[in-house]
Amino acid sequence: MATRSATVICDSDDLERMLWRLARELQERHPGGSGVTLCGIATRGVHVAGRLVALIEAQGGGRWAAATLDVGPYRDDQPREAVGAEGSPAELAPADHGAVQDRVVVLVDDVLFHGRTARAALVALSDLGRPLAVELLVLVDRGHRELPLRATYVGRNLPTAPGERVEVRLRELDGTDHVALVAAGGKG
Repeated sequence: MATRSATVICDSDDLERMLWRLARELQERHPGGSGVTLCGIATRGVHVAGRLVALIEAQGGGRWAAATLDVGPYRDDQPREAVGAEGSPAELAPADHGAVQDRVVVLVDDVLFHGRTARAALVALSDLGRPLAVELLVLVDRGHRELPLRATYVGRNLPTAPGERVEVRLRELDGTDHVALVAAGGKG
């Protein structure tokens, strides 16, 4: 069994500053947030979106809509049997209905790597309605894209080697906040 070799890139203070900056960027681009939905991609993107909404509202940026999107059935990098032969239609929680149609949807995720999750999210959104525009916000862009996608908002660009992993930990799920780079062969 390989031992873990991780380097903390962002501690909790760094992550908080990153989120504040991203919240400001969203407010500058969409003053008041009217007609905008922050759509967190399950799992960590949901918590990042929730934090951004709270920060924006704390800064007096108005009330912003948030939604949760599970893209598992839309992934093309999972065996078909893992998601079912037919997949399942995209779903938003009942309170989120109407969160897509004719709105600016900001997809929120923790790490952008190959682009497969973002692609799946775009396909899922098309099943839910027709957004006015779609933007992508990520905490970390680590490069190595396999699809022609680029984030609109990036907390941090982090060049990585293909075998390395970026580990994002959030207090809501993990009891701590940090971003770490795990060396090739390391376990998280």
